Amino acid sequence: MATQVLVVDDEKMIVKGIRYALEHDGYEVETAYDGETALDMIKNKAYDLIVLDVMLPKLDGIQVCQMVREFSEVPIIMLTAKSEDMDKILGLEYGADDYMTKPFNILELKARIKAIIRRSHGTHDKKENVLEIGGLKINLDSRQVFTDGKEVNLTAKEFDLLELLARNAGKVYSREKLLDVVWGYDYPGDERTVDVHVRRLREKIEPRSSEPTYIQTKWGVGYFFKD
Repeated sequence: MATQVLVVDDEKMIVKGIRYALEHDGYEVETAYDGETALDMIKNKAYDLIVLDVMLPKLDGIQVCQMVREFSEVPIIMLTAKSEDMDKILGLEYGADDYMTKPFNILELKARIKAIIRRSHGTHDKKENVLEIGGLKINLDSRQVFTDGKEVNLTAKEFDLLELLARNAGKVYSREKLLDVVWGYDYPGDERTVDVHVRRLREKIEPRSSEPTYIQTKWGVGYFFKD
């Protein structure tokens, strides 16, 4: 059975982006745009995880979290546009499992969701979190990359890009789609950003960057990871 996630936020574009990203990974996603509706949904269905915004109409996210904890231990990740430590302390004090500040990286959110669900289900098999392709090893938990046993230092965005492509080997991504997923739908940069990061990745992980083994170009379309 697919993992059931409830996403609660009054910003519909954020909900749409999270929903698309999670459904792409096989999650079943339901949505709500205010605290009262979310609370009713949580009372009537057993979700595996809830992504909950702090600033909501009718009931705010802190109130919803507090009320949910009266009858359920479902994991909750809270989202907020505020970055003050007190907001974080309040969220965790009322039972949130994790906390992310907007704007956030959707790949980081997905990684946290996966880690929390794995912990809540009592699954600790590290093998499922390591991708090994030829001489390339990608540890998804520690965000480390090794080529032929030697660690390669990647920037956060280089790792995010590599993870997305490697997880979906054989799937071709346009530069525009890579910008949307890795950098965020509101990123002000252009598609050349993707080309620069692909070039740097190839220089770091490919045996010969001029004749790439892993990250391939689909001319006129975009990039894909060779499966």
